[in-house]
Amino acid sequence: MAAKLKKGDKVVVLAGKDKGKQGEITSVNPSAGKAIVEGVNIAIRHTKQSQNSQGGRIPQAMPIDLSNLALLDSNGKATRVGFRFEDGKKVRYAKTTGETV
Repeated sequence: MAAKLKKGDKVVVLAGKDKGKQGEITSVNPSAGKAIVEGVNIAIRHTKQSQNSQGGRIPQAMPIDLSNLALLDSNGKATRVGFRFEDGKKVRYAKTTGETV
């Protein structure tokens, strides 16, 4: 199946503790159906000090399920993503506005 959400997309969280928050996708794991969004689903990770890093309590963005994310359209509202062919190429488009993504 083609990817509806990709790295670099602006998304909004639909469910969970961070509902309503917006951010940009930094990485996607299609096999697990999860994505990491900057500033969303933050957890504190305790790391030991080493030669390369200071250590301590470091906030880190954790993966969030793709079903809990929706793409932001040009109006700043959540939208579903569809596919269509334009000039022989398959492109993604926002269902609310009809614009290509």
